[in-house]
Amino acid sequence: MVDSIGQVIGEANPFAANCASRQVLDHVTSKWGVLVLVALAQQPMRWGELRRYVEGISEKMLAQTLRALEADGFVLRASAGSVPPRVDYSLTPLGAELGQVLIPLVQWVGANVGRVGESQEAWRAER
Repeated sequence: MVDSIGQVIGEANPFAANCASRQVLDHVTSKWGVLVLVALAQQPMRWGELRRYVEGISEKMLAQTLRALEADGFVLRASAGSVPPRVDYSLTPLGAELGQVLIPLVQWVGANVGRVGESQEAWRAER
């Protein structure tokens, strides 16, 4: 089974415990990672704009998320040497490609959250 999945997923095998792809998968599928990537897929944003757009994210989580996504090559941080400092965040070509994959996921979740809620209620009622 791993061989056939390996053919589908390419050179990495995220099912292997020591595969580096697991860390990337963690960054891009975390709640904040997905939301930041999809937000930046809409348009480049400054720190404050991004924090307001992704409601509920703390400054610490935004900083950690942006740092991880920048290190992975998905986000570009552009700092202008102005006063006050201006920092703009945008997606790299790799990040833009990933953003286009994640947008349908976020749309699907939004369209189906009611059905998931019904399933959760049914599950709780059975317990």
